[in-house]
Amino acid sequence: MSTEHQQYSTQNQAKTIREYAEHRGIAIIKTYSDDAKSGLVIGGRAALQQMIADVESGAADFNVILVYDVTRWGRFQDADESAYYEYRCRKGGIQVEYCAEQFENDGSPTSTIVKSVKRAMAGEYSRELSVKVFAGQCRLIELGYRQGGPAGFGLRRVLLDERGEVKAELKRGEHKSLQTDRVILVPGPDSEVQTVRWIYGRFLKHGRSESEIAAELNERGILTDLDRLWTRASIHQILTNEKYIGNNVYNRRSFKLKRKRVANGPEMWIRSEGAFDAIVEPKHFQKVQAIIAARNRRFSDEEMLDRLTRLFQRHGYISGLVIDEADGMPSSGAYAHRFGSLIRAYSLVGFTPDRDYHYIEVNRMLRLFHGDEVERVIHEITRLGGTVARNPATDLLTINGEFTSSVVVARCRETTAGGLRWKIRFDAGFAPDITIAIRMDRTNTAALDFYVLPQFGMRTKPLGLAEENGLMLDAFRFVTLDFFFDMARRVPVTEVAPW
Repeated sequence: MSTEHQQYSTQNQAKTIREYAEHRGIAIIKTYSDDAKSGLVIGGRAALQQMIADVESGAADFNVILVYDVTRWGRFQDADESAYYEYRCRKGGIQVEYCAEQFENDGSPTSTIVKSVKRAMAGEYSRELSVKVFAGQCRLIELGYRQGGPAGFGLRRVLLDERGEVKAELKRGEHKSLQTDRVILVPGPDSEVQTVRWIYGRFLKHGRSESEIAAELNERGILTDLDRLWTRASIHQILTNEKYIGNNVYNRRSFKLKRKRVANGPEMWIRSEGAFDAIVEPKHFQKVQAIIAARNRRFSDEEMLDRLTRLFQRHGYISGLVIDEADGMPSSGAYAHRFGSLIRAYSLVGFTPDRDYHYIEVNRMLRLFHGDEVERVIHEITRLGGTVARNPATDLLTINGEFTSSVVVARCRETTAGGLRWKIRFDAGFAPDITIAIRMDRTNTAALDFYVLPQFGMRTKPLGLAEENGLMLDAFRFVTLDFFFDMARRVPVTEVAPW
């Protein structure tokens, strides 16, 4: 089911499935259920992924999968995706049956056509529903009602009934319970309102930057609405959000049908001006926006380097901190993004840091290389019919539901004598069954070779490697990862042990 409001959805499905099983003499021995999960994408649907992994790994102790109807696989925008997951189960020797459909899923032309139509209809249903929901949300915005999200510092959410009368203030984490209720924003406690106005005053009258204002608030012991310390970003949000002058703005970003999140241009924003009580004077807000717009205007490469040159001449040196603290300068992040790195921007204006920062460039490239290699491993195993679950926090890979693997990149260092050395740092805290250690070449731009290392005692400390390491270690060395991919490849039982 897709939302928590459909609290009986899975129960109703289970009832129909039980009746279907009883009528056909099928014993239900296990249930996979994704509660309150969108069916638009498979990501986040842990139960469906686990079921497919169990089927393909041979761990499934059942021979039939009972599904309520075709749409329960998902309302994918690509109808072939739903068919693909069913095919993977059938390939694993498990039959799929639909309990609430009027056809038998027997592989006949009729069932194939009906399933294809229903899959397309399921995707179209989600698309049409998205359009209707968006239109309804836009209408409520134009009427001055708040759509989702916390109120923010200095503001509070208030619940109105269908007659427009105040029912209660919604605390953090609380939501309306009736569809006819509506939410608006109102000024919060007087102390918070005064703090918001003080922030605008410090920025306009005293020329303080967002970072300086954040530091002052932290020194005074004032916390954000989330009980956290202030940052440049949290101050910037207050200075740029129109809700503080009473405007209701919506659709600044889109994430429709679980596709890529995009930032919309102002022409696509839905707004209602004067929807709430303002706590900041509109004229002050507009002055702030003019200052920020002038500060953030896009400079040409020549303008950026000219400003950096003058900053260098004025101070005799430059750093990220010096750039960020200087008035009228693009941020250090802007320089790094435009020219590839701060070090390269420094070199273009003739500044050489006292320290050798080349290692920073190498580390940045190795981080990008690591991410690409993890993606390559996942893609290749999936292509060969395997399954990979990736922990987004640790990058630990669980392959086919059978073993875990970690990918580490070993930087190449040259000794004073001209020899090459590598140090492999294991993810000892996660104890992967297999570590793929990638040794980089002398330039640290490409992989030299790969060590596929099983879990054993030396995992608790870094492993130092030379160019030649003896049979005990080099037995695990490979020029490519084909051996590892072959380990993870799914092979039919008849191919391994033909009858």
